[in-house]
Amino acid sequence: MISHQYTFRVVYSDTDQMGYVHHSNYAKYYETARWELFRSLDISYKVIEDSGFLLPVTSLSVKFIKPASYDQLLTVNTTLKAVRGARMIFSYEIVNEKDELINRGETILAFIRKDTRKPCHPPLLVLKALEDGNLI
Repeated sequence: MISHQYTFRVVYSDTDQMGYVHHSNYAKYYETARWELFRSLDISYKVIEDSGFLLPVTSLSVKFIKPASYDQLLTVNTTLKAVRGARMIFSYEIVNEKDELINRGETILAFIRKDTRKPCHPPLLVLKALEDGNLI
């Protein structure tokens, strides 16, 4: 497994009328944390796209445990759990400044060819980076 931590401060525009982070923002937080994990492996989404591949999210699950508020410092602990065929499975745990678990989630992404939009195995550049990170 490959893991990465991404820390950020909640901005005002991410909160709702109750003063809490709106639920829709957690997908955005997962997305950013996931690509920061890839960046830690020296892969950007642009490189993947330029190589002719896309990675759409095929599944998203979220468990809300505690609310987060404006200006809180949050850390997303992202783990690439598995690569199975065309699919990649990621898990997320978000903790607040007190290291309290506030959110848990999972996404499944599928590699597809940009030109055909058909599922495919991960490109060699991704497999090599994952091998170097000891996932495969």
